[in-house]
Amino acid sequence: DPSADPSQQEAKQREAEIRNTILAQVLDQAARARLSNLALVKPDKAKAVENYLIQMARFGQLAGKVSEQGLIEILEKVSQQTEKRTTVKFNRRKVLDSDEEDDY
Repeated sequence: DPSADPSQQEAKQREAEIRNTILAQVLDQAARARLSNLALVKPDKAKAVENYLIQMARFGQLAGKVSEQGLIEILEKVSQQTEKRTTVKFNRRKVLDSDEEDDY
C-alpha cells in the first residue's frame, strides 16, 4: 500500500521475514513447496496453517522438521477445524385453505 506509513510497511516486512525464517526452520523443502502452492490457491488456509506451525514451534511441540506428510496431516486438522457447515432450514408456512368457498 503506497499510502501507508513507511514505519508500518517496515513492520509488516519484518514480520513477514520472521514468519518465513520460522517456517524455513520447521519445514523441509517438500513441505515448504506444498505450502507455497497452497498459498497460491487458498491464501487464507495457508495463513491458518502457517499460524498453526508457528504456534507449535513457539511452544516447542515440533520435534525436528515437518515433512510433507506431516504437513498434509496438519492441513487435514486445520481443514476440519475451519470447515464451514451449511445448513438449510425450511420454514413451511401453513396456508389456511377452506373448501367451503368455491371460486368458480
